Amino acid sequence: MRKTRRMKTHHKVNTSSSFSVALCLIVLILSSLGKTTMAILDPVDFLALQSIRKSLEDMPGSNFFSSWDFTSDPCNFAGVMCDSDKVISLNLGDPRAGAPGLTGRLDPAIGKLTALAEFSVVPGRELHLRRDSGEFHRSPAAPDSRPQLQPSHRSHPSGDRNASGAHQPRPLPQPPLRRRAAARLPNPNASRSKTQRTLRRSLAALPSFISQYLSLSANRLSGPVDRLLARLDRLSYLDLSMNRFTGTIPSCLFSFPISSLQLQRNLFSGEVRPEGQVAISIVDLSFNRLYGEISPMFSAVQNLYLNNNKFAGKVPGSFVDRLMASSMEILYLQHNYLTGIEINPTAELPISSSLCLQYNCMIPPLQTTCPLKAGTQKSRPTSQCVEWKG
Repeated sequence: MRKTRRMKTHHKVNTSSSFSVALCLIVLILSSLGKTTMAILDPVDFLALQSIRKSLEDMPGSNFFSSWDFTSDPCNFAGVMCDSDKVISLNLGDPRAGAPGLTGRLDPAIGKLTALAEFSVVPGRELHLRRDSGEFHRSPAAPDSRPQLQPSHRSHPSGDRNASGAHQPRPLPQPPLRRRAAARLPNPNASRSKTQRTLRRSLAALPSFISQYLSLSANRLSGPVDRLLARLDRLSYLDLSMNRFTGTIPSCLFSFPISSLQLQRNLFSGEVRPEGQVAISIVDLSFNRLYGEISPMFSAVQNLYLNNNKFAGKVPGSFVDRLMASSMEILYLQHNYLTGIEINPTAELPISSSLCLQYNCMIPPLQTTCPLKAGTQKSRPTSQCVEWKG
């Protein structure tokens, strides 16, 4: 009897232990299945990344696409960031100094990445926009005499100045990711490749729902972009600097919820007429072909770069008020055709405010510190000024 009871008790213990082990295995399996489910990228995004990969290739010496193995999780690819099962950030190209870059074209499938919030292409390619097709093609090679600038989303007064006198940026905060983040974003302060590459792309493919960050700086892109700019009304940061974009800047752009607008060193032309008061902290329209009078609607901008254009007329009085109140930190107006500014010659600007008026159709009423690239000549030759004779 006692032996029988011991056997039954032992059997119960074994049964209980077996049940516990089985339960643990089931939990582990379910947990593993759950993780696998989380790691599955949306099929539309998966196919879009495949199309983008097929249309682009590494240049000799580049291994940017070495991690793009579609038998593994695409959210671990270089330049890809995901939130749950959607791609939210795509940064193409190796940001390290001297990296050879990519060649090919950007597939229109990028427009199917419906959760894409950030998109950038590492600078250094030679591109041209063919108007009839909307695609970018190679431009005739030309010596690049431009200073090698960093993308200039600035932070005054802590950053170093670039060649145009602008302050260098602090890194932008990245969007919060709830589950997965793969492949760090390119550092916007990294040195850029000076090599010239070919990358045929279509701006029309860019999704209008990009909601945070778009940077195509220093890619030698050309052609009009007014239609593209007019529909990117959800961006918080836009950098199209150091390209060859042409045409006008749409007025509606200045009403978008952008914190930093970088359109410098292009071939934009025409008058600039914001529809209302501009609330963008940093506006850089320098080194273009813009003309007409400067709109007083820019008076609320904290850092305003309008230098090296063809602006004429008088500087709005509201600009002076904002400078003296330290509300406007940077106002660069050098190398235009401005004819006057209403400011007391004995006035002293606050230490936190910077003003440059050199090389206009007037004698600057104040002696202010300008960027070195502004030169030493205080005024334009009178022969270049229609309404001003010195």
